[in-house]
Amino acid sequence: MRNFIITVEGKKYEVEVEEVGGAESVSAPVVAATPAAKAPVSAPAVSAKGEKVLSPFPGLIKNLLVENGAAVKKDQPILVLEAMKMDNDITAPCDGKIAYQVVKGANVESDAVLAVIG
Repeated sequence: MRNFIITVEGKKYEVEVEEVGGAESVSAPVVAATPAAKAPVSAPAVSAKGEKVLSPFPGLIKNLLVENGAAVKKDQPILVLEAMKMDNDITAPCDGKIAYQVVKGANVESDAVLAVIG
């Protein structure tokens, strides 16, 4: 048995894989899948009065345009969301400090929280 950690849709699973048929075997069946223990991640402090920035459509976070915790102005571009091979600037809906809820390279769904501005 060999243990692996795989990520499926942002959720990590620890799996045990049993080798079958010796060296010629190309794939092995998954024997067990359980959620892996999450490493502690320090989430940015978000004000209770913060305004959420939601993804308007599914896509890939191509670039974060300002640093986490930076002050932003209303309508300032804060990140680039790629969808259907087009880059789309996502802008701040209000003035405040930004707390990203995504990382560069992440895939997001419609209405996913991208950032909170408070």
